[in-house]
Amino acid sequence: MPLRSARSGKVPRDAVHHPVFARCYARISVTVETRMGVGGVRERLLGGLSGRVIEIGAGNGLNFAHYPGTVSEVVAIEPERRLRKLAVEAALRADVPVDVVPGAAEALPVKSEGFDAAVVSLVLCSVRDVPRALGELRRVLRPGGEVRFFEHGRGGGRVMTFSQRALDRTVWPVVSGGCHLAREPVRALRDAGFELGPYRQMLMPEQGPALPISYCVLGTAWRPVSS
Repeated sequence: MPLRSARSGKVPRDAVHHPVFARCYARISVTVETRMGVGGVRERLLGGLSGRVIEIGAGNGLNFAHYPGTVSEVVAIEPERRLRKLAVEAALRADVPVDVVPGAAEALPVKSEGFDAAVVSLVLCSVRDVPRALGELRRVLRPGGEVRFFEHGRGGGRVMTFSQRALDRTVWPVVSGGCHLAREPVRALRDAGFELGPYRQMLMPEQGPALPISYCVLGTAWRPVSS
């Protein structure tokens, strides 16, 4: 069965189903935008993008309001039904064309080399197979295509990283929609064959107590021209 745009209302069986987490995330994420400064990070994440963009794991569409007018189209992939519905509503309010599509990061329902840029924002923590998902990202980007990433992962000292790993082995993925705290997004991008550009490690919130989920990285990578 071919995948269709979520705007049509005809979608296949969900690749991801976390209804309780989706409800909580939809409420909390809106508050976090202002109180933790995530909205400003999204501005930096997406500033200067142009052309055709694919966004992986769009959630409830909080990035959509921050895409610059130089972007000709955003194809936003979101596997969770409730979040996808909210993303469709956000797409209708966006200043650039956004098409919200069901699908999983490990099997993107789009043609190869069809995008100028890709965005991954707080999503690599929860995909089931990170190398496969990043392989798909390389496939759909044109040679030289840009990746913008804002992710959280392993950080802090020995006690913090021990705590992150312990949580990953026990309750955290269960209560947080498959999220993992101790993944290393920069290393994963490098291992997948992307060329790393500038990136900045940061705490979220920047002023406040460091929590297991606080260690973030914001940066840029590229699909090599020769690949």
